[in-house]
Amino acid sequence: MTTTAKLDLNEDKTFLDSTELILNMGPQHPSTHGVLRVILKLDGEKVLGAECVIGYLHRGVEKIGENRTYVQFGPYVDRMDYVAAVSNGLGYCETVEKLINVEAPPRAQHIRVILTELNRITSHQVWLGTHALDIGAMTPVFYCFRDREEILKIFEKYCGARLTTHAFRIGGCQWETYEGFEKEVLSFCDFFEPKIDEYEQLLTTNRIWVERTKGVGVISGADCIMLGVTGPVLRGSNVKWDLRKAKPYSGYEKFDFEIPTGPNGDTYDRYVVRIQEMRQSVRIIRQAVANMPAGPIMAKVPKILKPPAGEVYHSIEAPKGELGYYIVSDGSLQPYRVRVRPPSFVNLQALDQMVRGRLIADVVAIIGTIDIVLGEVDR
Repeated sequence: MTTTAKLDLNEDKTFLDSTELILNMGPQHPSTHGVLRVILKLDGEKVLGAECVIGYLHRGVEKIGENRTYVQFGPYVDRMDYVAAVSNGLGYCETVEKLINVEAPPRAQHIRVILTELNRITSHQVWLGTHALDIGAMTPVFYCFRDREEILKIFEKYCGARLTTHAFRIGGCQWETYEGFEKEVLSFCDFFEPKIDEYEQLLTTNRIWVERTKGVGVISGADCIMLGVTGPVLRGSNVKWDLRKAKPYSGYEKFDFEIPTGPNGDTYDRYVVRIQEMRQSVRIIRQAVANMPAGPIMAKVPKILKPPAGEVYHSIEAPKGELGYYIVSDGSLQPYRVRVRPPSFVNLQALDQMVRGRLIADVVAIIGTIDIVLGEVDR
């Protein structure tokens, strides 16, 4: 005798005992901004969680620093965040200067501020162009790279490099400004300010851009602080924290500028914060040029650096957030230990929280809005 089994429509029918799908995004995926592997846990197209797998680009920069002299290690830091090499160099030089108790002369500090703020603009331009391209807007990347070229010309004329710009030395600057430097910098400022308006005309009120970014990747200020997130991501969550104001370095306390913040902590707010930061950078550059002091560009630093035994930590406000260097000296020609606190690496851990509940297409936008560079993440 046979019986017919009744089909229970409420019964959970799963495939291979799993209602979830594990999907690898990367490391070859172009929208991960480098060799980043993101393991997504999906329910259909809804993201339940994400895990970042890093290390594909590891170069051992910190260990190299322990096997080079203090001066020799300088060019290596330029290769971490390679779109903000000037900031990397400033942070390292100031950390060693703190260790040997030396301060760069006022003129060198102004030159450093000008070049670092120009570099902040170039970094934000690369971010804006590639981020918009990820979401589907092609025009901004051409606009941004067109305008960025004018800054790279200044860098090249100053020290011979465009991308990995080794601009500074421990104790100040190796090169004096070239003839017409200040004039070219101010000409760039006049040229660039209307270009920021062009970026905003393309995107700020664009219906597609607003729908793809507003309410996407929301993270609160409290969560940012808990995770150690800094930079535009933190300020986009309405936390007014900028090391140039909170812990001034390189004479930033002399400059008048604002700290842009966003109220909602979403992808759109982080976009607006970076746009406003470019405006503030122009404002700082104009002040630095107008008040450029005369005098030497290098402090008195021994030709062979042999810092006393001790340890030091120093951080600056890089374009992506807090960039810190921790150096331990044992009194020899080489650091005993070198560790870097890179903003891209720390900020990346917020990705899991930001993508939960969103769609796969939003993951690409959220990775872009964090603004990571894998050379800095993997070091």
